[in-house]
Amino acid sequence: MATLTGAVEYGVVYNPYYNSQLLCVTFIPVSAIDQERVMPSTSHHEHFERVRQDHQRELVEDYVEEIAHLHRHLGEARASDLADRFGVSPAAVSKVVTRLKRDGLVNARPYRGIFLTDQGEELAHKVAARHRVVLQALLALGVPESIARADSEGIEHHCSDETVAAMHRFLADNPHLVPDSISRMTSR
Repeated sequence: MATLTGAVEYGVVYNPYYNSQLLCVTFIPVSAIDQERVMPSTSHHEHFERVRQDHQRELVEDYVEEIAHLHRHLGEARASDLADRFGVSPAAVSKVVTRLKRDGLVNARPYRGIFLTDQGEELAHKVAARHRVVLQALLALGVPESIARADSEGIEHHCSDETVAAMHRFLADNPHLVPDSISRMTSR
């Protein structure tokens, strides 16, 4: 005998013809595909909470990644460089740098460059590696490079470590999908 999965709805309906109330019971079968939508194992609240946390972390990760990039390519990172790169005011950069200092990710003094701490370097390395994997996965899927670069800037912050690891395994298991130019690609 097959087991049915579904939801049962109960309701009382008034029937004016008989001047009485009827108890209605409705069984709604749920396919395996729809089961998660109808009876989720994780509440919507938990999903939205994760997205909120991802958005808060996104700004920090973008700044740390960009500071590392500027050091690698220009030898220093200045607030004015970050303002130009992100298209924001120097005051906005100052506010974020203050937060990064508070979180122990950077050292900065007025009129001096911005330097990553060991913790900041570690985060920058992790973010750059995740960015690279997401970008390579998008390119391997056939997404045009300009779109893949733009999309990877946002997607990288919302992927769990498990998702990035799965992307990495996929790329490793399917090297024929990753052209040589992509496999050697850096995050920028």
